[in-house]
Amino acid sequence: MFAALTRNATLLRDRERPLQILLGGVIPAIVGAVAGILIGVSTGAYYGLGAVAAVGQFLAGFEHRDGWGGADRGFFGGLIYGIALLLMHAAVGTTAKVSLGSFPPFFAVLTAIIGMFICAAGGRIARFYRERAGIFITDPRPE
Repeated sequence: MFAALTRNATLLRDRERPLQILLGGVIPAIVGAVAGILIGVSTGAYYGLGAVAAVGQFLAGFEHRDGWGGADRGFFGGLIYGIALLLMHAAVGTTAKVSLGSFPPFFAVLTAIIGMFICAAGGRIARFYRERAGIFITDPRPE
């Protein structure tokens, strides 16, 4: 399964800039905003969306050369997700059914760190399967 994903994945760096912005920033913001609404409505729906977001982060790592590139994307995607969640939750004004901690802004830092590890794992696994298949991606930057 992962081998097929790695062979067919287009790297994020090879995509057009508007698509990079959509995949790396807009989608995490939308998912975070929806989670910000769900956190005041249903615990199950909130955790369900969180699981879907985690799978998305993991698969996003496949669009990177290795775990380090995935870690960068996961960190910022998780940060955007967390900030959007907090902003939408504040805008909606409901009582959270899930604890955001004693200092809610730290929640965004936590989602960034978790996103970093999840996306890095996807990037590392993708690199493993690419190398196993004899596909080596070089860094386009001159040395």
